[in-house]
Amino acid sequence: RRSGDGPDRADADRDDAGRADGEGDDGGDGDALPDDETVRAAMTAFATVLYPSEVEGVEAFVDRFLDGRLDGSAHATGVRTTVGELDDAARSWYGAPVAELSEDDRDRLLREVGADTADEDSDGTLAERVRYHVVNELLLALYASPTGGELVGLENPQGHPGGTESYRQGPR
Repeated sequence: RRSGDGPDRADADRDDAGRADGEGDDGGDGDALPDDETVRAAMTAFATVLYPSEVEGVEAFVDRFLDGRLDGSAHATGVRTTVGELDDAARSWYGAPVAELSEDDRDRLLREVGADTADEDSDGTLAERVRYHVVNELLLALYASPTGGELVGLENPQGHPGGTESYRQGPR
């Protein structure tokens, strides 16, 4: 029903500087990047779609992860910009920001922008940027953690040594 509104439409509405029609650098309404609260709410909302149902405490988990990611770097700006564009699409297509959509509508939104099949590219189309800055970011957060590692059978994800017990076990 909205398949024609996907990445091609979104990217066609962007100028050479990557801004949507009407966006500028003057900081007026709708021009500024989303604030921390908006980014955290949207990323948490998407995490509930992407994470297995066994994962508990998603909001606190995503908040802790984003503490180190929303630091003013170019990567953080990419996350903010992409979340802002997804929020704009959600408002346009569903009449509400990402954080207020049902889980089914958030899943549908990700699929409609093409994030489920796109390659990741921080400077690519909307679908590629969503894959890079939202989907991959949230999956990295989960599967590089002990909780996420356990879900996929990784005893010791990178950066989380397992202690002496893991070193006493022989190879499997």
